[in-house]
Amino acid sequence: MHTLTVDELVDQDNHAWEEVRNILQEGNNPYCIVSAKSESARRDALYRLQVSTKSYLGTVAYETGGIIFDHGWITLLGAGGPEIYGSLASWNGLQEPASVPALGGMLIVAYDAAGGFFGLDTGKFGRSGHIYYFAPDALEWESTELAYSGFLSWLAEGDLGLFYQTFRWIGWQSDMEQLQPGEVFAYYPPLWTQEGGGETSHKSPIAITEAWQAVTDRE
Repeated sequence: MHTLTVDELVDQDNHAWEEVRNILQEGNNPYCIVSAKSESARRDALYRLQVSTKSYLGTVAYETGGIIFDHGWITLLGAGGPEIYGSLASWNGLQEPASVPALGGMLIVAYDAAGGFFGLDTGKFGRSGHIYYFAPDALEWESTELAYSGFLSWLAEGDLGLFYQTFRWIGWQSDMEQLQPGEVFAYYPPLWTQEGGGETSHKSPIAITEAWQAVTDRE
């Protein structure tokens, strides 16, 4: 397969960034666009992904270090930057050093503060092109039935409170300040137990690599 150059991947005529910005601005959910750490990081991320900027995935990789939603609860990966652990490339085995052991057939695109992960199915579930969620209360991948573009729209305007109803607790927004970049909450009892839940479990920060271990242990 022919490897495209960055200049070929940056589609000047059909660049999707303005469309993505409009979706973010028109949505109800708070967000923060994190700047990429450097121009070379942006170009490198796009080159390694081999995705055009006319796609939402490509334009997020090229235009951002990542996007943080809902008081830091969800981190959408981009080219990497401050406040974000890793990048689309380092999470998916496309560059060294890798942030985590990569997962076959899945492109990890986001993670959340409860130790959940969002991945684009690139073969693990038959190349559906849908985003799957590794749910920490079930310890398995569940289809959102959304393509990446629909997933981004959901992050901007979806009912995140309803989705995370059993994971959150009163005062979670202020508790988010406990987390450093690269940390998520560990729940005790865990969310996958009958006793576990946002209101009932004790929460403490752990490295996101520890939470990722729950994913790789299931492989």
